[in-house]
Amino acid sequence: MELLPTIWFIAIAVLWTGYLFLEGFDLGVGMLMKLFARNNTERRVLLNTIGPVWDGNEVWLLTAGGATFAAFPLWYASLFSALYLPLLLVLVALIFRAVAFEYRGKVDTPQWRARWDWAIALGSLVAAFGVGAALGLTTTGLPVNANGDRVGGPFAWFNANAVLGGLAVVGFSLVHALAFLALKTDGEVRHRARQWFVRLLPVLLLPIAGWAVVMQFQGGKAWTIAAVVAAVVAAAAAWNFARGGAEGKAFLSLGVFLVLGTASVFGAAFPVVLPSTLDPAFNLTISNASSSDYTLGLMTIVACIGLPLVLAYQAWTYWVFRRRVSSAHIPEAHSFLPAIASRALAPKD
Repeated sequence: MELLPTIWFIAIAVLWTGYLFLEGFDLGVGMLMKLFARNNTERRVLLNTIGPVWDGNEVWLLTAGGATFAAFPLWYASLFSALYLPLLLVLVALIFRAVAFEYRGKVDTPQWRARWDWAIALGSLVAAFGVGAALGLTTTGLPVNANGDRVGGPFAWFNANAVLGGLAVVGFSLVHALAFLALKTDGEVRHRARQWFVRLLPVLLLPIAGWAVVMQFQGGKAWTIAAVVAAVVAAAAAWNFARGGAEGKAFLSLGVFLVLGTASVFGAAFPVVLPSTLDPAFNLTISNASSSDYTLGLMTIVACIGLPLVLAYQAWTYWVFRRRVSSAHIPEAHSFLPAIASRALAPKD
């Protein structure tokens, strides 16, 4: 097996795992703006937990996509062209979500805030589902021909595996967000998040567990099956830790569940990066979809220099904003004049 393509397949799997771990909880918090928070103060608490980190978390999505483009251009071309419509919806959802974060607090009226709350919640839901559908399909297969082109109309990608992948990421994001809120908040929000986590974890993790099981039937190996079993143990440990009030251990155990689960999915797919549902002979693999060894070697050098810097910066950011957030930290909402208007209304000398 070729060394550099294998290394970059593993690297891309790691990048997607990092994205799901970091962006997962802030997409979940966005969805919980309408499902969980009971009033404006609680919604502001939720926003303050992810405010300093959400945009940095999205870097992992860009990096995963960019690494796929550079390391496996045929994989990137086939996947992104076949999924043009759902990925466009993901992009629009992320834009609406980002704009809503900035605009929500600009006007102090319930109607204004409600519109942007829905933009955050629906944007987070669509983004999570779309990313999950794309990951589900790149591991279970798409109707692509020998040239890597999609066969069928714009909705040829929409099938049970796409729905399963979408629900898997949505479900994980919600339970991950509850674990994060229990860890990052205090007071009523903290206690209710822990209660919801204990109650909903077995249900919300079913789709991602189903995705892992489907992959084991498709191409499971001894170690990937063992990883699935270990992931179930990690999920049970997270549930038990949460019941006992050990919120940090619950959050970390859920992270272990994700790492083991994604390892089992990508490991079962290896060495295929995009299966064809038309004919296995059309499968894209790490061998026929990768860039040259020169390109991969140069990318490896750049990654070895840049990745530690990114990890150090993000770790520092989380350390700086490590304190819990509670309703007591949220000041009363108030209206204000923009600086340019205040200057215009100021008395002349």
